[in-house]
Amino acid sequence: MVRTEISLFLKNAPGELGRLSSMLHKAGINIDALTIQDASAYVQELFQARGKSLKRIASVANYNSIRKDSAEFALIRFLADNSDKAIDLLSKNDYVFDIMPVITIELENTPGSLAEVTEKFGREGININYVYGSVSSSDAKCLFVFCPEAIDLASKIFP
Repeated sequence: MVRTEISLFLKNAPGELGRLSSMLHKAGINIDALTIQDASAYVQELFQARGKSLKRIASVANYNSIRKDSAEFALIRFLADNSDKAIDLLSKNDYVFDIMPVITIELENTPGSLAEVTEKFGREGININYVYGSVSSSDAKCLFVFCPEAIDLASKIFP
């Protein structure tokens, strides 16, 4: 199923995630999936990718400065049960964010379930930029979020 993922940089400081999640809670918005990473790792990935496929925009000295500054922030990606309402709320509260279509798939919590799905992406020639997921118990289904390069093709394969 295609869903809207919201990505934002959040100050890497005690209480910031609590403020964000409390704001969503007070508005009646549930977080269905969430991943957080140190933004400096994200910046490093971008810089390395540019070195392989594009001209580097920043010099090594500038990159080191950007990486140091970005460590003060975390990259948050999440799915809300009401994306439109979450986007409106984030806008009204001056958050800087981006949205991206992603594919969500509920998998059985059994060995090989993830392999089956990821092999299907591969057979169809669809690269996966990133994925995250979780499960709450051994008998529950897992929710996995995939960010494929070819969202239109992936949405036809995984409706």
